[in-house]
Amino acid sequence: MSVSDKSTLVEKARSYYNSADADTFYFSVWGGEDIHIGLYASDEEPVFDASRRTVETMAGKVGMDPETRVLDIGAGYGGSARYLARHYKASVEALNLSEVENERDRQMNREQGLEDRINVVDGNFEDLPYAEASFDVVWSQDAILHSGDRERVFTEVDRVLKPGGVFILTDPLQREDADKTALKPVYDRIHLDNLGSLEAYDGYARTLGWERTGFEDHSDQLPRHYQRVHDILESRYDELKETISTDYLDRMRTGLQHWIKAGREGLLRWGLLSYRKPAR
Repeated sequence: MSVSDKSTLVEKARSYYNSADADTFYFSVWGGEDIHIGLYASDEEPVFDASRRTVETMAGKVGMDPETRVLDIGAGYGGSARYLARHYKASVEALNLSEVENERDRQMNREQGLEDRINVVDGNFEDLPYAEASFDVVWSQDAILHSGDRERVFTEVDRVLKPGGVFILTDPLQREDADKTALKPVYDRIHLDNLGSLEAYDGYARTLGWERTGFEDHSDQLPRHYQRVHDILESRYDELKETISTDYLDRMRTGLQHWIKAGREGLLRWGLLSYRKPAR
């Protein structure tokens, strides 16, 4: 993929998440503070509760204290950053592409009295605006799938991580042997011709000399989450169309169905993945 193509993808993602339709939908339907895949205790559980459980579970796998510097790449509305700042007193940089989401993030930080521990940055995780060895932990939830150069994202994470630092993430992944034709509707949704895979991410890590420290497989939660969001959309459709265009809602409905189908057919995997940079 050319530099021009990658730049176009970045601009498409920024434009999408800055749109009024997307902002209203993700904030009011997808969980508000946490707009990523949840760990559900039941099919009817609120999206926010399941999504917050993902944050809590990830945080429990990483040792943090008030001296810990965290970079959250693709931070969305910043719910994870606020959780880490509140419960661990960690210092967090919340980097995110969408200026619209970032303004909501800053507002919630002020309202919750956490602006002194969280710095929200308009930025792209393929070109991190930080010096080498700046962070103890890099954190990402369901964001790297949107990149047209995922290997560069890993390289940039390596650059800004301190020796011995941890990269912990979740991301919807395709199984290495998945039928690419069957996944095309999912690819089209994210304007790419592939998703990452566990094997690809492990390959990037090996090149960088990292050690994979864990993969907690929760692939069943991916279609469960998209089904939950789909059900909410259906139940609130008439209400939502007062503030979100029907074109957007109908495209979202179709897109969610593609994710659900691919997940249930075993083409996708999802879980809590972590790597450690060598201490040297």
